[in-house]
Parts: sequence; structure tokens; C-alpha cells
Amino acid sequence: MRPPAHQLGTAGEAAALQHLLALGYELVQRNYRFRRAEVDLIVRRGNQLLVFVEVKTRSSTHYGYPEEFVTERKRQLFRLAAEQLQEELSWSGDIRFDIIALSPTASGLRLEHFEDAFW
Repeated sequence: MRPPAHQLGTAGEAAALQHLLALGYELVQRNYRFRRAEVDLIVRRGNQLLVFVEVKTRSSTHYGYPEEFVTERKRQLFRLAAEQLQEELSWSGDIRFDIIALSPTASGLRLEHFEDAFW
């Protein structure tokens, strides 16, 4: 049985993916790993834009909002993974780094999508 935090994280990733698909993005890869880097979702829009998405789900905002937990180290690892995947795919289009932050509400999950959240 998965711990509650893991279940919440899995539900958050699923909600984030559904949100992106509804916006017209296409899933490229889920949980992409390169060395110490892990990217939750990689999506693209056509052949023009590749988006690396960090999904942060928290059970409460007592200690801060989910998006505040994307550290500088995580951003560095994201850039490293992005460089590697661009090379693997021979990607010549634009890239972007997004954060999708989720937290529970009485009616489900509150989702905020921060496009171009960092570089």
C-alpha cells in the first residue's frame, strides 16, 4: 500500500497531465530521468514548443505554497535534463519550464499553472 503522500503526489501528476492535455499539449514523457534529475512531465505543442513540467502537490499550504518548493538545485537539474532530452530528440524548437502547483480543497484539487516559471 502506498503512503498517503505518495498517493497525493500521483493524483497531482494525473490531474496536471489531464490539465495539459485539455490545453492541447501532447505527452512526450512521464518521469524522465537523467542522472540525478527527474522531470515529472514533458509535453509538447506541435513541433514548436517542448515544455518541462515540475508538478508540486502539497497536502496543505501551512508551510507555504507548493510552487515555493521548487529549489534552485531542482531548477539546475531541470536544465540538465532538458539539455539531455533535446540532444536525444534532436530538438530544435523552443523549450519552456513550467510549474503546476496543486493543493487539496473541499471540492478536489486546486491547480495553478505557472508557465515559463524559471530559466
